[in-house]
Amino acid sequence: MRVITAAQIDRVLTFDSLIDALGVAFRGGIIAPVRHHHHIARPDADATLLLMPAWTDSATSPTFVGTKIVTVFPGNAARSLPSIHGLYVLLDGTTGAPLAAMDGARLTLWRTAAASALASRAMARPTASRMLMVGAGALAGFLVRAHASVRPLAAIEVWNRSAGGAERVVAALAASGLPASVSHDLERSAREADIIACATLATSPLIKGEWLRPGAHLDLVGAFNMSMREADDEALKRGRVVVDTPAALSEGGDVAVAIKAGTYDGKAVLGTLFELCAGTIAPRLSDSDITVFKSVGAALEDLSAAILVYGTCGE
Repeated sequence: MRVITAAQIDRVLTFDSLIDALGVAFRGGIIAPVRHHHHIARPDADATLLLMPAWTDSATSPTFVGTKIVTVFPGNAARSLPSIHGLYVLLDGTTGAPLAAMDGARLTLWRTAAASALASRAMARPTASRMLMVGAGALAGFLVRAHASVRPLAAIEVWNRSAGGAERVVAALAASGLPASVSHDLERSAREADIIACATLATSPLIKGEWLRPGAHLDLVGAFNMSMREADDEALKRGRVVVDTPAALSEGGDVAVAIKAGTYDGKAVLGTLFELCAGTIAPRLSDSDITVFKSVGAALEDLSAAILVYGTCGE
């Protein structure tokens, strides 16, 4: 069994190849049961164990089985350790034999950003050239690079509550040749952006629907539980909304929260990334349409990414 590190994942993956692989996965061939959530009582702070299994259809050759194991231990903050850890285990789909153990956190960053870019490839205007990245966490740079792989970005702004965080992301993006700068005015930047990507832990909306310019695309990635919001109800109502999976209608922030509150009709959602990839829904009818994509993550994304890494990593 191979052990594949974050550095190895970075070395073999490209957004072009991963976005295409996810597109194939969302058109069928992977089975993904509902993720498992397990509560773990801890004396410092209760923890969570998440299991995300998936496997390829038996008609696929070769076949694979995989599971992402994620732990969320909030008490780690007092130990100066990350609160979230992850491991991906890839198995042979014919024999069940272990093939590889991969850095789950790194795999998640790549596949999450690639899923957003897959949606953007169908939903954002082809000429979209100005992007606003809201948030400066580990996912920010990945999201910008993923969107830049599918749209001709000529100007990228990064906004964060802490300007220092935005400066660090901008420095890394600039070092890779991307035209990035720090935004000091969220509303101004949002009003000018063709693409807005949000990856934050906000508990109240940061992006207002009234700020969205005609033709804008809004990518909502953060807000992973029902107490979190990144965009207000008006943003959802003004936009043509697509979610990654049906789970986004009942879990995660933004869309599910608004549906539960009765401030947004879930029937207004156009469909899922499955339908978007199949071409059965039209996310954009004109250049002036506002589009919104909400993701909560899917096990099939992890499996698809893991198969790609395994196949390109070598012995």
